Amino acid sequence: MAMALRALILGAAAGGGLPQWNCNGANSAGFWGRGDRLSPATQSSLAVSVRDGEWVVLNASPDIRAQIMARPQLQPRDPAAHGLRDTPIAAVVLTNGDIDHIAGLLTLREKQRFDLWTTPVIADILRANPIFDALDPTCVARREIGLDAPFEPVPGLTLELFATPGKTPLFLEGAAGDAVQTDVEGEQTVGVRLSDGTREAFYVPGCARMTPALAARLRGAALAFFDGTVFHDDEMIRAGVGHKTGKRMGHMAMAGPDGSLAAFADLDVKRKIFVHMNNTNPVWRKDSAERAEVEAAGWEIAHDGLEVTP
Repeated sequence: MAMALRALILGAAAGGGLPQWNCNGANSAGFWGRGDRLSPATQSSLAVSVRDGEWVVLNASPDIRAQIMARPQLQPRDPAAHGLRDTPIAAVVLTNGDIDHIAGLLTLREKQRFDLWTTPVIADILRANPIFDALDPTCVARREIGLDAPFEPVPGLTLELFATPGKTPLFLEGAAGDAVQTDVEGEQTVGVRLSDGTREAFYVPGCARMTPALAARLRGAALAFFDGTVFHDDEMIRAGVGHKTGKRMGHMAMAGPDGSLAAFADLDVKRKIFVHMNNTNPVWRKDSAERAEVEAAGWEIAHDGLEVTP
């Protein structure tokens, strides 16, 4: 059977999704009958495969049950061949310890076999919270992998985790407040290189800044899914829904001299897709000036259900 890398966007939005359940901001208000209704989006996750019936999920979103319900590729297979409790999800890989990337693990607790791959730092976050012991160790094998060490979560699919600048999860900030370092490079925030041996792609849903090492890694790539949390660094403040900047949250903005549009301008990435967009981001609106600017720079805006091959 020929192996071919496929990537399926399960959730294109950042934490809270679109709409956010308690938000009357411009992009969410239409869902409550107070403006234009946009297409909804669930929280950040990507599924990848190299052969039918076997998928690896990158980040277990709180919306993972709804994502499975919406995507036949991830639904239980023929019970005559696979039994009454079954899933094509063979493994889950985490890129950080944020709630919007780990909470879905609790939905996957029903005695189902899969491998859970994390860096040692992310593994420590899960171990420190006993609620994740609901994942029966006789079913869910926790596997730790270091940075820059290729591994095969399923045959024919090679992944490699690499450091991207980011911060500790919000629930671990403690008393640090605004003094918390938001661009630490290490095992707490990672990107993923994906390869089927011929085709290659990159998944970077969280990144505080572009570094020379990250730019060198991405240069000339066929496909990159990249952090698109906010368009303007002060976007949430402008929108009147928060007091934090994108940088304070550990995410680089799309716009500005230090933004991702500028950072990717000379990297010659063939296909660039923004993922992990916050519900405040104006690029959700197809008629916005910001959406036009992004598309003019050669970027696409992800949506739930988008399937891509490099």
